[in-house]
Amino acid sequence: MNNPSSSPSPTNQPTDVVIICAGIVGLAHAAHAVANGLTVTIIDRDHHAAGASVRNFGHCCITAQSGELYQLAQTSRKYWLEFAERAGFRAIESGAVVLARTEAELAVLRELSAVREPGQVEVLTAEETRARLGAGAPPAKEADDGDAAAPGAWPGLVGGAFLRDDLRVDPRTTAARLADWLGRQPGVELHWNTSALAFDQDGGLATVSTPRGELKARQVFVCVGHDVDYLFPELAAEHRIQRCALQMSLAAKPTGLELDPAVLTATSMLRYPAFTDMPAAAALRDEVRQTRPELLDIGANIMFTQRPDGTIILGDSHHYHLTADPFQDESVTTTLNTDIEARMGQPLEILQRWQGIYASSDVAPLLVRDIQPGVTVVSVTSGVGMTLSFGLAHRNVSRLY
Repeated sequence: MNNPSSSPSPTNQPTDVVIICAGIVGLAHAAHAVANGLTVTIIDRDHHAAGASVRNFGHCCITAQSGELYQLAQTSRKYWLEFAERAGFRAIESGAVVLARTEAELAVLRELSAVREPGQVEVLTAEETRARLGAGAPPAKEADDGDAAAPGAWPGLVGGAFLRDDLRVDPRTTAARLADWLGRQPGVELHWNTSALAFDQDGGLATVSTPRGELKARQVFVCVGHDVDYLFPELAAEHRIQRCALQMSLAAKPTGLELDPAVLTATSMLRYPAFTDMPAAAALRDEVRQTRPELLDIGANIMFTQRPDGTIILGDSHHYHLTADPFQDESVTTTLNTDIEARMGQPLEILQRWQGIYASSDVAPLLVRDIQPGVTVVSVTSGVGMTLSFGLAHRNVSRLY
């Protein structure tokens, strides 16, 4: 998958749309354009997808958005499922489970459930939460002779919630399969190892200069994520884009664990707007500050998801930079993974560690800006690019027909 195009250079024939960057946001724009009969050229500076689109949890966090982002997320959900069927990648309606270990955590979930449509946020007892996590949950530890029974799987729960509308995809394969499908569609050119260098106008068409020649289109979408400053530094400075660096890791499949939903925790409730909008969120933040201040210090969103091969994606922390240092602090990863082990009730075998990265801004969660006629910069600057990708693309591409 994701091999360079068989044609070493673009044909240089004008197309309806040019997409800069074959991450999930760019590919979603291409998919909507193709589905509506438009011709498309996609270029990417790398030889395959290697950025935020493959370094995340594969969790489309629909329910935890609010306002405009919630509407975009619900539109995105529809098209994630539609294009999964068309392109043959995995997208499952698994929902998400939020673990609650204190009454303050449960209070936030009750409030959110009360303001959403019935069934979208289902508040659960501890036993119901364990049942949602699957019959294959980690087994209880056996007690030694004479000892009291050891805690069972998922210890310490007082309850939880099931988020019905959330989706799961495999981050390691989704972008590759969508790119492969797009590359096989009539009217599509996909070129790897091809960078955008400059933008101009020629005869009413937008032009993109690349090392392989010039591209022309009625519309160009520049979907380069956190790298807006490489092409448009003044725009990046105006929108105050930073790079949010995450520490994440991958664990071997725990014995017997078959976990369809994404799993979120109290720290997730302190990061996603639908939760933080709730009055009870302030008390929860105070509780975490008093009992686990180290989690706030590293910007933790302790959550985990299981890939189709059974491995578990674990994370994550958040640190903000204009240029992200490549060096990871092992104590941060240890803090995250130790907490997850305690929630599961068993140790984990770590197979991989990596640095995730995404665009972040305190100005607005989205950047959609026309730079010149026919050239639009599109960046999700809030860490939910996978979640919003197809909804945002639908809105942008709909302007063209």
